[in-house]
Amino acid sequence: MYVNHRQNNWAEWLAMAEFAFNNKVHAATKVLPFQINYERELRMGFDVRKKGKNEKAKEFVREMKERHEEARAALVRSQEKMKRQADRNRKEAEEYRVGDKILISTKDFSAELMKRAMKKLTEKFIGPYVVRKIVSENVVELELLASLRVHPVVNVRRLVKY
Repeated sequence: MYVNHRQNNWAEWLAMAEFAFNNKVHAATKVLPFQINYERELRMGFDVRKKGKNEKAKEFVREMKERHEEARAALVRSQEKMKRQADRNRKEAEEYRVGDKILISTKDFSAELMKRAMKKLTEKFIGPYVVRKIVSENVVELELLASLRVHPVVNVRRLVKY
């Protein structure tokens, strides 16, 4: 994500990219990946407490800080891009209540399950079925026929109100 235009300096940046990734709080776990792997805090190592006399050391620290910030910025840009892509197809889930009649999408059902010779001639939705229980805002339990041979707990993305 942040190599030069000829893409021949990626090896120089690889360690910094790994460091930046391991030093960013993960959205799902809410902790640093480094902490998960090593069970301790990540030591930064860039803080210069004394004024050094070695110019090369100062230059190295400055360059590492710069690379770290560029790596962090690249990770943030990538994360924002992934979120935008995911949000494009996301819509608000419809709320269901116990007793609602709904239709189930047959998109994920096989032709054999539907007892049809060809999937393309199968109905798009089957039902109506009654909502027996609300498991969570994304999942409901339905009163299904035993002959359907489908698990009664279904994600709301596969449902449509009747």
